[in-house]
Amino acid sequence: MKGLELSREYYERFGAPMIHEQFPDLEAIIAVGLVGAGSECFGFDDELSRDHDFEPGFCMFIPGVDVIDTRTEFRLERAYAKLPKEFEGVERLKLSPVGGNRHGVIRTASFYESKTGSRNGLMSVEQWLAVPETYLAEATNGEVFRDDYGEFSAVRQALLNMPADVRLKKLAGALAVMAQSGQYNYGRCTDHGETAAAQLAVNEFVNAALSAVFRLNRRYMPFYKWSFRALSLLEKLSELASPLEILLTTGNAGDFVQTKFELINSVCAAVIDELKAQGLSDSEKEDIGSHAFAVNDKIKDPALRNANILAAV
Repeated sequence: MKGLELSREYYERFGAPMIHEQFPDLEAIIAVGLVGAGSECFGFDDELSRDHDFEPGFCMFIPGVDVIDTRTEFRLERAYAKLPKEFEGVERLKLSPVGGNRHGVIRTASFYESKTGSRNGLMSVEQWLAVPETYLAEATNGEVFRDDYGEFSAVRQALLNMPADVRLKKLAGALAVMAQSGQYNYGRCTDHGETAAAQLAVNEFVNAALSAVFRLNRRYMPFYKWSFRALSLLEKLSELASPLEILLTTGNAGDFVQTKFELINSVCAAVIDELKAQGLSDSEKEDIGSHAFAVNDKIKDPALRNANILAAV
């Protein structure tokens, strides 16, 4: 059983009755779900994932002390701690005496602040550019099982709606790095016979290509170890997982060099086609760098548009 399913069933079997019976006046205020750090929140967990931080548990996201005071918060924590210690053959983890638990009672504002620096999902352009995308992914992943109050889901939705100009700046930057590392520097490195530097250029290209693809899908890229798994599930350009993997796992000498050049250009061509399909670039050139500037030109905020094209990288 996957972690999200285990969490939902544990909540429905034990958590929902506990809240209903012991805290009936809070039943419509507490938001319940499984969101945050961990492969199970992304649906990427497997048998190997169960060696750490895996348990039948769920999050109870609560509003500020003006709605639920600290004494009630403590009572909720005690009630949660008393739920069954094992479910479907999986044991619950011991609660940390110094906090840092992924499950249990969590203040909504504190959760979002820990991920994004914002307690309510409202951020300036500068804040949007500064927040690591992996944390935005953690703040908006998983599932919300119940949220009658709506506060948690409202912040979640605000974070899912990245401002258009910020998205374009991030996309333009990723495209510029693809051009610099893949269509230019990879060849320079191989011409010099510097195979290690060539692979560093490939790594930069692949990371930038992943970022561009996620931007084109309006999705946040998770922590790097899950990026390829997440890529394979995207609606657009998921087929690039294979050529990008080959780029990372083959050498940079002999026949591999020409093969990699062809793969780099095929990835760029696929991304360019999607840019045009979404009306984000009207450049007719084959080099993806020209499309980076075409995307950047569509930014409405003059200050952001005129900032260095790599400002969001």
